[in-house]
Amino acid sequence: MSLPHWSYVAMLAFCLVGTLPLVVLFRLGVLRQPTRLVLTILAGGVPFLVWDLYATSAGHWRFDADQTLPWRVADLPLEEIGFFVVIPLVSVLTFESVRAVAARRRQELG
Repeated sequence: MSLPHWSYVAMLAFCLVGTLPLVVLFRLGVLRQPTRLVLTILAGGVPFLVWDLYATSAGHWRFDADQTLPWRVADLPLEEIGFFVVIPLVSVLTFESVRAVAARRRQELG
């Protein structure tokens, strides 16, 4: 495997590295509620995963083998499945961070 095969994984890691520190920085309680978080990720990710499986099998799009790892599940790269976990997670973290900042701002303004 060459470096470009890790492109998709690197993008997912970049998203996590950019948002996981928000948990500590804003003292988010997101990770203290794992069931709620998993349900949120499933609600956001599963419909798109099913859509992705359909679109791939129908030939609407494909994945560049030169920019993904060789391991596949149901003809999807593992990174694509990871995408549907990582992106909902970072979305929740970003949303909760904005809520935390807005709450602090409201307290400051009285």
